[in-house]
Amino acid sequence: MLKLSDIKSVYLLGIGGIGMSALARYFKAAGKDVSGYDKTPTALTNSLEQEGIHVHFKDDISLLPEFVSGAGENPEAMIIYTPAIPKNHTEYNHLLECGYRIWKRAEVLGLITRDATTIAVAGTHGKTTTSTMIAHILRHSKIDCTAFLGGISKNYQTNLLLAENTGAKEVIIVEADEFDRSFLTLYPDISVITSLDADHLDIYGNHQAMIESYTQFASQVKSDGTLICKSGLQLQGDIEPALTYSLDGNASYRATNIKVENHNYVFDLETPGQSYQKFVLTWPGRHNVENAVGAIAACQAFGISMHEIKEALETFSGVKRRFDYQIRSPKITYIDDYAHHPEELKATILSVKELYPGQKVLGVFQPHLYTRTRDFAEGFGTSLSFLDELILMDIYPARELPIPGVTSDMIASKLTISNWKICSKDAVIERVLQSDATVVLTLGAGDIDELVPVIKHSLDKKYLKQTA
Repeated sequence: MLKLSDIKSVYLLGIGGIGMSALARYFKAAGKDVSGYDKTPTALTNSLEQEGIHVHFKDDISLLPEFVSGAGENPEAMIIYTPAIPKNHTEYNHLLECGYRIWKRAEVLGLITRDATTIAVAGTHGKTTTSTMIAHILRHSKIDCTAFLGGISKNYQTNLLLAENTGAKEVIIVEADEFDRSFLTLYPDISVITSLDADHLDIYGNHQAMIESYTQFASQVKSDGTLICKSGLQLQGDIEPALTYSLDGNASYRATNIKVENHNYVFDLETPGQSYQKFVLTWPGRHNVENAVGAIAACQAFGISMHEIKEALETFSGVKRRFDYQIRSPKITYIDDYAHHPEELKATILSVKELYPGQKVLGVFQPHLYTRTRDFAEGFGTSLSFLDELILMDIYPARELPIPGVTSDMIASKLTISNWKICSKDAVIERVLQSDATVVLTLGAGDIDELVPVIKHSLDKKYLKQTA
């Protein structure tokens, strides 16, 4: 059986991904020689390079590190890839031909968590926020833990938290990714499932097959562990969660008396044993209240006191690109969000409408993947129609090739609002500045984040001029 302690060098194909970069940082902190490839430089790859991790951006076997330059297996080297790497990738195929074992990111997470106490959070949306909340609550409660997160925690400015005491049995929080059935490498002590809405149908084929994989994941909770599900999720067979959570209805943990006070959400909490009053979530969004309730259930199951949980939530600053305030001023509010599924868009937009009643809301949305656009065009149209004005960008292809007939026009044809326009990336800023909206949202999982600092600067400049 492979021992990670025997590994001296690690090479990552797709090192700039949020999950892959966390692994790179983990192995670097463990004293390994870490390097990798990615398609384009980003703020994340820049950070890795500043941390002493070499990254190159050309698919070229001559750029491979020396420890994988020869033929055959190197027992002291580990090669990891993300399934987003295309199968015609030159380096990937060269390494296979040389006889190297290439590990999926999820398989490596399985190895890392094998002997640890593991809290895993899965779901087609909500998992990044919920897992980051759990990690923050444990850290705030002085639990020494490691966390692999699917976003950059604003409390810690990283996607990887490392335990300090390596001698004790490790506690690990991990975001369990359903893409490519990756989460089936995990056998957690506590599992949280946040949602089962259809997604990644390019991988699963249909919603039923996706639910089957989630059912398998749920069955892999250790025999003495705890399965926690959002109320109403329909797993197959005889799988029943030990605990459920919800904003309303019948659930083990549920938020009640939800109110907005000074743009924060305040709520009471019902649990199986007791009622608690006045939790304050300074990071807004009604959907984030629900994520908080799931995190509370997991942390109480782990053994954290409700007093510590309540204190920790009040200091939770959120996750970058999840309801991420860029500007909060009397004249303009600008929020950036990673939402890329119809249900996520609906949750974010309606939360904004609740927080800023009567204000005009402009959304800039970049669809992510041709297959997702094809499969959910009607849902996208419905959710985006909650906006007052929409700028619709071209589809970000990510790992996919174009599909004939699948464009942003498919979404536009399903809109029920009249104030919308399809724009190229280059034309977005001008269009945003022409709008009289007092709340601006950028939405999507592609490279729309590259526009965020430019939009922020442009809006600052526009409204500073008005007040000068």
